[in-house]
Amino acid sequence: MAIKKASDYKVVKRRNGRFAVRKRGGGLINGEEKTKVLQAAGKVKVLKPKAKEAAPEA
Repeated sequence: MAIKKASDYKVVKRRNGRFAVRKRGGGLINGEEKTKVLQAAGKVKVLKPKAKEAAPEA
């Protein structure tokens, strides 16, 4: 099921509920590039990791 189509990629929702990004030639886009495309489409939110607190010394 195509969610969003662009000239160079297509966002597809899989049967298990996750999203895939396909290139124009048929291959898949992964990693940072996939995250940027899904974020631009409004399908995922990118959260920043929380900073670890220093342990108090005795």
